[in-house]
Amino acid sequence: MSEEAAPEQPDDLSKPLGKKKPKRRSFVVPTWMVTRAIAGVLGFCVLVLAGWIMFVDEPYGGEPMTIVSAETRSAPAAKPGAKPGEAAKQDAAAPASGEADKHGETVTIIDGSTGKRQEITVSPSGAKNAKPTRPDTRSDLRIDPRLIESTRHGGIPKIAADGARAAEAYARPVKEKGDKPDGPRIAIVIEGLGISGNLTSEALAKLPPEITCAFTPYGTDIERWVNRARGEGHELLLQVGMEPFDFPDNDPGPQTLLTDLSTEQNIDRLHWFMSRFQGYVGITALMGGRFTATDQTLVPVLREIGKRGLIYFDDAGSPRSVAGQVAGASNVSFLRADAVLDSIPTAAEIDGALARLEATARSRGVAVASASMLPVTIERISQWARGAEDRGITLVPVSAVATRVKTANEKS
Repeated sequence: MSEEAAPEQPDDLSKPLGKKKPKRRSFVVPTWMVTRAIAGVLGFCVLVLAGWIMFVDEPYGGEPMTIVSAETRSAPAAKPGAKPGEAAKQDAAAPASGEADKHGETVTIIDGSTGKRQEITVSPSGAKNAKPTRPDTRSDLRIDPRLIESTRHGGIPKIAADGARAAEAYARPVKEKGDKPDGPRIAIVIEGLGISGNLTSEALAKLPPEITCAFTPYGTDIERWVNRARGEGHELLLQVGMEPFDFPDNDPGPQTLLTDLSTEQNIDRLHWFMSRFQGYVGITALMGGRFTATDQTLVPVLREIGKRGLIYFDDAGSPRSVAGQVAGASNVSFLRADAVLDSIPTAAEIDGALARLEATARSRGVAVASASMLPVTIERISQWARGAEDRGITLVPVSAVATRVKTANEKS
C-alpha cells in the first residue's frame, strides 16, 4: 500500500511574477467636505449673532451695569378720627427702618486703581439740594463761559466784561476759624500731577483738599484728573514748560517757552498751554531756571498771565528767578514759595522742612511752600496735615495768600 502524496508547497520560483497581495485602502475625507463644514459652522455663528442683535433687547451692548429698584410711597393714611396733619406726625415717628427713606442710603464707591473707599449718601427720591457726605467736595465743575476766549489752540482764560477773573471764579473758599480768624496760615502746592496716573491718584486720595495741585498738561487723560481734583475741592495751577539752564539736555516738553524765541512766539506757546484744560487759578513754571532768570523774556509772559486774570506762582525752584522783582510792574497777582519741602526727598528732611514752615507761619502769619509728587512727600504732608488744625494752623489755597491785582473799578 503506497503512502498518499503530500500537497506540494509553492516556492518562490513558482509564484507568478509582479503579483502581490492587494492592500486594504483607507478612507480619506475629501477636501471639499472639510471646506463646506467650516463654512457651514461660520455661517451658523453669523446667523446666531445677527439674530441676537435683532431680537435681544440689550441697549448697553454687554457693558456691566447695575439696576437699582426705586419704590414710590404714598403718604400714610391717618388713623380713624385723627386730626388733619397727624398723618405727617405719625410718619415722622416711624421706626428706625424708615430712616433710610428720610436720610438716603449710603453707597460705598471703591477706586479700582488705588482701592480708595468713599462713602456717598444717595438722597431719597424728590430730595433737593442734596449734598455729598464729604463737606469739601464740589458739585459744580462748570467752566464759566464768560472767562473763555477762543484761539487757534482752543479756549484760554480771559477777564470777563464785568471784571470777573479765573483766579477768583475757581478759587477754593477759605473757612475762617471763629476763635482765631487771624491765626497762622500755610499754603502748599504739589507739582507734577497728571503725568503718572498712579501717583496722581495716590496724591488726590491722601492729600487734604486745602492743598493746591499743579498739573502738567503732558499726561494722558488730563481732563479726568483735573475734574477729579476740582471735584474733591482742590484749587488748581497750570504748569507751563519754561527753558532750564541745561536745555535741551533737560527738556520740559513740547511748546516749551525759550529765551531765543520772540515775544510773539512765546505768547503763542503760552496760549497752547492755557488751552490744555480749564478751571485753574494761576500759572507756575515747569523747570524754567534760565527763562525765569531772564527778565526780557519773562516780563511779557507775566503781563499776559495778568491780562488773563491769573496768578503767577514762583515755586522757589530757581534762586535766580526775577519773577518777584518784576511781578509788580507786570500787573500780575503773585505769590512766591518760602521753601521747597522735598529738596532732600527723605522722610526726616521733609518733616524738618514742615516744622520750619510752621515756625515761619507763626512768626509772619503766612508761609508758602512747594513740593513734588513723590510718594514719600505725599505721605509726610498728609500725616502732618492731619494735626495742623489742632496746632492752630489753617491750611489755605494759594489764591487766599497771593498778592492781588486791583481791578479798574477798585483803582478808581
